[in-house]
Amino acid sequence: MNKAIQAVRGMNDLLPDAVARWQHAEATARAVFDAYGYREIRLPVVERTELFARSIGEHTDIVEKEMYTFEDRNGDRLTLRPEGTAGCVRAGIESGLLHNQVQRLWYAGPMFRHERPQKGRYRQFHQIGAEVFGLHGPDIDAELILLNARLWRALGLTDLELEVNSLGAPAARAAYREKLVGYLRARVDELDEDSRRRLDSNPLRVLDSKNPAMQDVIAGAPNLLEHLDAPSRDHFEGLRALLDAAGVRYRVNPRLVRGLDYYTRTVYEWTTDRLGAQATVCAGGRYDGLVELLGGKTTPAIGFALGMERLVELLAQAPAEEADRTEVYVAAAAAEAAHDALRLAEGLRDRGVRVEWHCGGGSLKSQLKRADRSGARYAVLLGTGEAAVVKDLRGREGQVERARAELEDYLMTHLRAASGEERTG
Repeated sequence: MNKAIQAVRGMNDLLPDAVARWQHAEATARAVFDAYGYREIRLPVVERTELFARSIGEHTDIVEKEMYTFEDRNGDRLTLRPEGTAGCVRAGIESGLLHNQVQRLWYAGPMFRHERPQKGRYRQFHQIGAEVFGLHGPDIDAELILLNARLWRALGLTDLELEVNSLGAPAARAAYREKLVGYLRARVDELDEDSRRRLDSNPLRVLDSKNPAMQDVIAGAPNLLEHLDAPSRDHFEGLRALLDAAGVRYRVNPRLVRGLDYYTRTVYEWTTDRLGAQATVCAGGRYDGLVELLGGKTTPAIGFALGMERLVELLAQAPAEEADRTEVYVAAAAAEAAHDALRLAEGLRDRGVRVEWHCGGGSLKSQLKRADRSGARYAVLLGTGEAAVVKDLRGREGQVERARAELEDYLMTHLRAASGEERTG
């Protein structure tokens, strides 16, 4: 017997029970984006490797270690996208969407990074993201954060915490970088291997280290907020004032730097303590120089991405959603009733009911077992006579007989009543 083929490590199937939560999260996100006037853009999964090397930074962990890169039959270097922002910028430049225009865009789909798989961190993972182009002020920074907060409320998530920081303009950050490197070199013996490697290539990421042994070193590092240029300081104070006015709770975290080279000024994260080591659910920030870096005109921009796997895990910890369960299970107790059973199922679907039609034959007992396993509220059994049996599988209505001509209206009336019971129960 041949050995069964397994899924690639870190790339997971989404089984039907989980998909219902994904669909709920996706539909809720779509509704929130619509409420803020954001339009969906759909981007290719494969891009030229140069796009990510130029945007994310050649010396980042993503580009150096984690990207799935290959050479196609034409000899082109291509990469499975590790994040969505660079592709969105590329599409905006290529399609003429960005120059002298304001665009509010959102996207969703799989991303790929060759990391060590663990709970909440996979090699194929999924993100929902948004990008805004053409707006300079802190008001759009606040809008994105408020959009996130509205999404959490719509999903019933109450314990996500917001951290904010500013990285300043590139010139000010370069000056701060020199001070930071000087400080870290003076304590190089206290740095772990990963921090020593980042010292020359990406020293700000040392501030983001989660190694407990590094926390004293990080605590003593120069404070980035004390080295901001004046316009960046004003921008950050403007953002804080808007969040205060909107009643959004947040914490200023001067060690929050994010992992990508293209960020400028505002950066933020939404975190939770309910997912173990993978605390960040959503993160974003400004990248005012990225459009120009990728060949477009100078364009202010800001965006965020949220991790779907982590978001769905939070939803899974809440009471199970019942919205997508089967409502009616239709079966034929006699072979000659199969046509009528099919017509009933289709008629109910035309009226918006979620129906499972029994296929595959079997005894009446086995059909009722399958009806019960489906989670349906009602089972309908059609036999040879003019009447059909309607069995309440979840409530107290028991079993009744109804003429076939009355079945649709009877079921619609009782489904509405049952729905009202669940909402008030």
